Amino acid sequence: MTGPERHTLTHQTEMNIGDLTHDAVGMLRGMVAIPSPSFEETAVRDYISGLLEKYGIRHETVKNNIVALCDRFNPARKTLMLNAHIDTVPPAEGYSFDPYRPDYEKAREIFGCGKEDIVCGLGSNDDGGSVVSMCAAFRYFYKEELPFNLLLVLSCEEERSGPGGMSWIWENFNMIPGLEDAGRPEWAIIGEPTGMKAATSERGLLVIDGEAEGVSGHAANGTGVNALYIALEDIDRLRKYVFGKVSPVMGTVRLNVTQIEAGSAHNVIPDRCRFVVDIRPTEMYGNKEILDALQAVCKSRLKARNLKNRSSATYPGSPLAECIGRLGIGTYSSPTTSDWLRTGCDAIKMGPGESARSHRKDEFIMTAEISEAIRTYIGFIRDFARAMQGNPRKDL
Repeated sequence: MTGPERHTLTHQTEMNIGDLTHDAVGMLRGMVAIPSPSFEETAVRDYISGLLEKYGIRHETVKNNIVALCDRFNPARKTLMLNAHIDTVPPAEGYSFDPYRPDYEKAREIFGCGKEDIVCGLGSNDDGGSVVSMCAAFRYFYKEELPFNLLLVLSCEEERSGPGGMSWIWENFNMIPGLEDAGRPEWAIIGEPTGMKAATSERGLLVIDGEAEGVSGHAANGTGVNALYIALEDIDRLRKYVFGKVSPVMGTVRLNVTQIEAGSAHNVIPDRCRFVVDIRPTEMYGNKEILDALQAVCKSRLKARNLKNRSSATYPGSPLAECIGRLGIGTYSSPTTSDWLRTGCDAIKMGPGESARSHRKDEFIMTAEISEAIRTYIGFIRDFARAMQGNPRKDL
């Protein structure tokens, strides 16, 4: 974070940022050392749970999620949720060091900085940096009286859109111990690597499996109906398809055919050809609407893997947007999805690290980015509280 917002925190906060960063970095190194691919997060969940218990933060573990309410919860108040995910993708190929126990001398050769300045390894950037920074901010405010409730949700299965993560939490909110009397959050900060800029919208995700059907035959005789040709004609139609409605924030819907498979032998006309279409919708279209429109121009059968991964946008007139405006935080539209799409509240997406580092070899995050994220989250929550009390800072 740059600019005057760096000076908006209390002296106590400035004194504590170093300690919070130290603990957060140590927590992140411990998380990296624990393999936690989607659906296998139990060990890392228990590790984080143990640290929260050490810090005196009451919480619940439900499935492989962690849920914690502020100490001064009041059911009459609205709730701000801090959410980040604890699962990772599998390691990418070609890592220069062990993705779980990185060699920091090797990292120094690659990045030009040592262990004191960097945390390397799988999940350090996506999404460990957000997890530990949000835990630090939540810990800072845990016992403080705020004009809203503060809720920390560390979710599982985000990378695979699993049913046991944020989707389950949102649908079963009042069944979670401690949340029986709590209303679902009105606002959320979704932690993802955004360089601490605030994404006020994000594209959805629609993956379509296409299958062209033909008639097999002997290639030498020229018999049969070639399913591959049918698929190629449909792929050409998809490439040329124009989505007429353009989002004022996100632009046009993005469509790419990413996989194709056909044939069993060089001399057999294929009677099946399968292909995959990756679509990144905007708020101008529903996923079912897109599927129906594309099916109307294709001979191949099109089937969506999931129609629930909708696009998201911060509400018009959002107090979250007003807060980021007062703090001078930059905004943008995100091309990637997150647990935002599984919530039903006003939200922004904001966290340390850079999206370009995610799902690639030699993943890393700078310790300075974690420190700055903690500072920014604390400053945001403080200013949001002032605004809820009708006294937002005007000098930021």
